[in-house]
Amino acid sequence: MSDTATPAADGDAIAGEPLLDLLNGFIAELREAGLPVSLTENLDAMAAIRHIPLEDREAFKYALAATLVKNNAHWRSFETVFEVYFSLRGAKYGLDEEGLESELDDLLDDERDGPGEGGSGSDGQGGGQALTPEELQQLLFQAMMKGDSSLMRAIARQAVKRFAGMEPGRPVGGTYYLYRTLRNLDLDNLLERMMQAQREQAAADGQEMTPLEERLEQDELEHRINELKQEIEAEIRRRLVADRGVEAMAKTLRKPLPEDVDFMHASREEMVGLRKALIPLTRRLAVRLARKRRHNRRGPLDFRRTVRASLSYGGVPAEPKFRHPRPHKPEIFVIADISGSVAAFARFTLMLVYAISGQFSKVRSFVFIDGIDEVTSYFEGVEDVTEAVHRVNTEADVVWVDGHSDYGHAFEVFHNKWGKEIGPKTTVIILGDARNNYHASQSWVIKEMQHKARHVYWLNPEPKSYWDTGDSIVGDYGAHCDGVYECRNLRQLEKFVETLT
Repeated sequence: MSDTATPAADGDAIAGEPLLDLLNGFIAELREAGLPVSLTENLDAMAAIRHIPLEDREAFKYALAATLVKNNAHWRSFETVFEVYFSLRGAKYGLDEEGLESELDDLLDDERDGPGEGGSGSDGQGGGQALTPEELQQLLFQAMMKGDSSLMRAIARQAVKRFAGMEPGRPVGGTYYLYRTLRNLDLDNLLERMMQAQREQAAADGQEMTPLEERLEQDELEHRINELKQEIEAEIRRRLVADRGVEAMAKTLRKPLPEDVDFMHASREEMVGLRKALIPLTRRLAVRLARKRRHNRRGPLDFRRTVRASLSYGGVPAEPKFRHPRPHKPEIFVIADISGSVAAFARFTLMLVYAISGQFSKVRSFVFIDGIDEVTSYFEGVEDVTEAVHRVNTEADVVWVDGHSDYGHAFEVFHNKWGKEIGPKTTVIILGDARNNYHASQSWVIKEMQHKARHVYWLNPEPKSYWDTGDSIVGDYGAHCDGVYECRNLRQLEKFVETLT
């Protein structure tokens, strides 16, 4: 029998118990980070890695990603979990980085010395150590211009070694090391150099780049720079894990998925991720609501028709007949607190409701702080809901006295102006933390709404443990609601919206 391993033999070799335990542990970590991984996808991942060389860490990583990641917004979290989990655990399976690091260092030597020079470096140093900063910058320029991903990875590793200043045991976050590395690489100037080189190349060919061509070329080069930044971040993560250990770094490196980000504490970067996650979420919700409404078309038993149909079976009601009511689309009234503490929550909820407004017969929206104003017209005929929400934040007349939340006064004004328009088909959704600054609650307004409306729901962006503490009076209002829901993130908001049928 030949000693040469075949793909089938490799597949049999990795199907053993140790690797199975390794993958099960990795999938448990993904689930802990919030990524949804089903049993079927688990089996798909095991089948996929049978067909790749296990020593190829990148192939192993992307094979797992192809079978386990279903949403582009989850990729960053997957990559972080992968790097943390396999940095130390993968060594016995050939998934460690030592072999790859040696290959990339040899690549740097080859690029520096040129073909036929032996790849040893002019002073005998290996691993790219003999490169001067100017030579490293020139290699980076060449790698970027050619889109050479292998050389970019090698340069990323060398840049972290040289510029990050990482010291064992030093309690410094990865962001600091990333800043130091990028500052020394001067990527903004690199982009200008590459664009100038492209213009000169076009001129040498007797052509001139059009504005569109320049924009497309710049987008491509910016994409390559972003890839380099990701490689640098990954290298810093690997080194931090090697220094501090897997368990210590898992908590600090792991970031929540966009759908798990807390509305009230989201950073600017997380807000961008939330907006991107909102688009596919609205599509899924619209499909689910439409499907649910179709399935709910069967009404109560129609006794007369059932008896008539039973005559053909000798009087046995073998084929029950049901009434088929007309599918009902609810009318939605959204009443949202847009004061500073809960503004982000109100903004995303309004965007979500209007993005799926086709599933409702009518949507009307009202916003308040201590005064209240109807803003339904801001959303009419607008393709970009974000623009309408911006108008709400800047143009709505919501300040009565001092601009501090006064739920009682806002509800009283709502009852006097629009309360009579609530009917048995209306579902009222109130958004806010119910922190009333110790003003009168006027909870009787919510009680009146409940008597007239089909449903009254309250969505609170605060954790339940904070409810009815301090100036929060959510319990006073909740007593007259059909449901009070904690909605701190998109996942909880999605779960609530599915009830609106």
